[in-house]
Amino acid sequence: MQEIVRAEGLRKTFTLSKKQQRIEKTGETRKIAVDGLSFSAYRGEIYGLLGPNGAGKTTTLRMLSTLIRPDAGDAVIAGHSVVKEPDKVRDKIGFMTSELKLEKFFTPDYLFDFFGAMHGVPKEKLAARKRELFSRFGIDRFRGVRVGDLSTGMLQKVSLVVAIVHDPAVVIFDEPTNGLDVLTAKVVTDFLLELKAMGKSILLSTHIFSLVEKLCDRVGVIIDGRLIAEGTLQELCGEMQLEDKFFEIYRAVKGEIV
Repeated sequence: MQEIVRAEGLRKTFTLSKKQQRIEKTGETRKIAVDGLSFSAYRGEIYGLLGPNGAGKTTTLRMLSTLIRPDAGDAVIAGHSVVKEPDKVRDKIGFMTSELKLEKFFTPDYLFDFFGAMHGVPKEKLAARKRELFSRFGIDRFRGVRVGDLSTGMLQKVSLVVAIVHDPAVVIFDEPTNGLDVLTAKVVTDFLLELKAMGKSILLSTHIFSLVEKLCDRVGVIIDGRLIAEGTLQELCGEMQLEDKFFEIYRAVKGEIV
């Protein structure tokens, strides 16, 4: 298998405000969000980071997407370093998150053309890709509607298509079904499986066990910013259910820490 993503010793800390210290119930002024995280993902597979809220999944994906810089460590995506070659990494990836904010007064039509131009997609190819993706996700009828007037589900679809306007080799997806209704979630997950069948590589984070079981070829369990276990579902769980195995791992780790 060809390695397409390799993270090595990723570490990220954040300064805590007084309010965050109260929420975290700590007197510490720094929080370690990701602590020496290393893993690999391969071409044509869906790799999932599974963990509870606050485990460091989103921070990890943001480092891989070059949105934030790691304090230590590095990651290589499609042959390029996120630390030394962030621009080249951005050409190879599409990053999707439910927290992506699109300006409310722009339309899907405008945003698709804008992001396409930003990635240097030729006009003819861009027009063909727009027809394909707008039809695939039912955006056609809403192409001239302002983003601020779209439903949550349609907004998520628009966010997805602009993230992959340049047909990236690697799709990085933070909580792909977060906040979606059942029908829209199915459209998104089915599309991820189609991307995999096309040879794309998908890296996603989630805390939903059923999503991992449906989509992921391999999974890394992340707790307190550290990779605790990794493998296929069969390697990790054997005859156990993923949910049961996860809580077994979680209890063991927290028992070691406390």
